[in-house]
This record gives sequence, C-alpha cells and structure tokens, in this order.
Amino acid sequence: MKKLMITLVLLAFRPAAPVEWKAETFHTKIGFTVTHMMINEVDGHFDKYEISAKSSKADFTDAEVQFSADVASINTGNEMRDNHLKGDDFFNAAKYPKLTFVSKGIKKIDAKHYLLSGDLTMRDKTKSISLAMQYNGTIKDMQGAQKAGFKIAGTINRKDFGLNWSGTVEAGAVVSDEVQINCNVEMAQAIPTAK
Repeated sequence: MKKLMITLVLLAFRPAAPVEWKAETFHTKIGFTVTHMMINEVDGHFDKYEISAKSSKADFTDAEVQFSADVASINTGNEMRDNHLKGDDFFNAAKYPKLTFVSKGIKKIDAKHYLLSGDLTMRDKTKSISLAMQYNGTIKDMQGAQKAGFKIAGTINRKDFGLNWSGTVEAGAVVSDEVQINCNVEMAQAIPTAK
C-alpha cells in the first residue's frame, strides 16, 4: 500500500510532457521595418520560414522556440532592392542562406505580456536579443485544433550582425541602422502521431 501511495504521489507531481507547436504560415507574418533616407519607413517580410515551439505549460512560460528564415525569400515589394539585400552588402544569401533565432528564456510580465530572450544569427554573427511578446490566448478552431496567437516586436541594430552598407544622402544614411521587428504569429498544436 505504501509503494502504491508513493507511486501515485510521484505521478501527481511528474511534469507534463511538452506539447509541440508549429506556425501556420498562412496566418503568420515575419516582418521588419527600416527607415529610408531618414524620412520614410519601408516594410519587408520573409516569405519562407519555420517556427516551432515546445511547451509543457499552458501559458507558454517554459516554451522553447526555434525560428529559421530563408534569406533569399526576403520581400520588400521591390525586386532591385530585394536583390541588393540578398547580396554581400547585406545578408549575402548565397553564403549565409539562413537567419535563425533560438530562445533562451521567456519572462512573464503579466497575463498578456512577456519578454522573449534568445540568440539571433544573421550572416556569421550571433547576438543575444530580447523581444516583447504579447500572448493573445489559445483557442480551438472550427475543426477542434488548438491555436495560439502571439505578437512579437523589438528593435535590433543591423550592423551588430555585419549588415554594414549604408550609403549617404543629405540627411544621412540611406538605410537606418535600427531595424524594427514586427511579427504576428499563429501557432497550431501538433497532433501526436499514433505509435
């Protein structure tokens, strides 16, 4: 009887198995904004990327997040500009085809606001960054699948990652050093496969 009680207690306090989540790309946008010639903001995004997460807590505070984007899929709505960004003045997509982020921790500020920290790699440079993460909740869709929504924002300095080209005009640099990250992400809970 004593062994049974110990077993039941251990089972009660055993951590829940991590749940896997994947981004739904048709409901997700990985965007960024830079200032052009110091007078106007220009938006862009990546068309091809993968986002995955593992979390055993319903509020995602223990989530492990991984993100990668195909640099060659960068899209600012202008082919000439996109080709420049893919070249060695910026990303050098031929030599460094992936942009990656691996989380190191999530800090809960309140029920909706979090701080997401991790390592961002562009070209051959890796830097630790922190991003504001807004958790918009989890819900079942019409097919009964679990979905979770997030808004992620922050600012990085592109020159920290070796994206050094600037060019000059009367007002200063053609492209701002600061890049605003703005992402809307919808994650779908992975359905366990039968063993």
